[in-house]
Amino acid sequence: MEPINTTGWRSALAGSQMLFVAFGALVLMPLITGMDPNVALFTAGLGTLMFQFTTQRQVPVFLASSFAFIAPILYSNQTWGLAATLGGLLAAGVMYILLSLLVRLRGPGFIRRLLPPVVVGPVIMVIGLGLASVAVNMAMGKAGDGSAQLVDYPLAILISMASLITTIIVAVFARGIFRLVPILAGVAVGYALSWLLGVVDFNAVGEASWLAVPAFVTPEFKLAAILFMIPVAIAPAIEHIGDVLAIGSVTGKDYIRKPGLQRTLLGDGLATSAAALLGGPPNTTYSEVTGAVMLTRNFNPNVMIWAAFFAMALAFIDKFGAALLSMPVPVMGGILCLLFGSIAVVGMNTLIQNQVDLSRPRNLCIVSVTLVFGIGGLMIGNQDFSLQGISLCGVVAIVLNLLLPDADKVEPAAA
Repeated sequence: MEPINTTGWRSALAGSQMLFVAFGALVLMPLITGMDPNVALFTAGLGTLMFQFTTQRQVPVFLASSFAFIAPILYSNQTWGLAATLGGLLAAGVMYILLSLLVRLRGPGFIRRLLPPVVVGPVIMVIGLGLASVAVNMAMGKAGDGSAQLVDYPLAILISMASLITTIIVAVFARGIFRLVPILAGVAVGYALSWLLGVVDFNAVGEASWLAVPAFVTPEFKLAAILFMIPVAIAPAIEHIGDVLAIGSVTGKDYIRKPGLQRTLLGDGLATSAAALLGGPPNTTYSEVTGAVMLTRNFNPNVMIWAAFFAMALAFIDKFGAALLSMPVPVMGGILCLLFGSIAVVGMNTLIQNQVDLSRPRNLCIVSVTLVFGIGGLMIGNQDFSLQGISLCGVVAIVLNLLLPDADKVEPAAA
């Protein structure tokens, strides 16, 4: 299938539409983790340009904030601070680059052998379920860790449920391009209701200038933060492979072969490391944009370049970033109740689609231990270095998969 020939203003218009599709999820991640949304916009645009350059403008994808990193970033920010967290994210980007090198040397099948569905599925489930308390606290008007009541409970529940219901309705019942922006719709309704109820404080918006350079932050390197963050790259790497396969099925091209999985992984790694150098969240390919490509039948990668330039330009509008930061926590909390659950369902679906037999003892052990360690919050280590949450789950799942025998049948015990 040949790409549609789009040039000039048509390509620019299509690019603005792609940014519109990705926008809600793009800015939600930095708002949750305390990063600057303007920096996230800039690094998403920059990362997309780097990806397109690395893949020789062959794959129509847009890169932006990865939700898989939300929980690790929240923990790392509280433990080591934002600068050290960025150092860990830079290392995670390097992990992507090393994976791309391994794929180049040993072929794409290597990744699937190292990270089969029985490993990836439960790790992704932990990413979603481990964040459930954060979503519920925010929906009730509290800080993510439940330490403070930021919005009165009755108002918070009204706002968060309005946001959640709107997101569900748009996701299920909307048609056309609107079906691809449920998060944006939920944010719009929640923000508007917050304004009507007098919950939004616009003082910061009024004080902000129209144009300003985004508040870039440089990383610092702490070994504990780096070792904590590196295993987190496992889940987004697998998600990336799935997105590349999905966009290939939409366009009718085999991107695993050309430009090659090694190039697409390298593009993700470079984009994530570049974002960390500037204070932005890690980047990955966006499933929402894949849906938009399928709907519009616009397969020209140049459209994504336009979307990248629009994102970078929008990053310099300071009032826009201030308006995003003024969003009350119940708005995000309502949407996150659906979003984090959806992440867990993706992990569950990974097990189902790949027909992972959980009656087999090895599979049951891998999935069970991974889920309990992750959701229960087990920590291994001391104050200087520790593994917990998604990082611990990733390591444990990989080690169990490598150590436990993979016999097709387990002989029954003697009577």
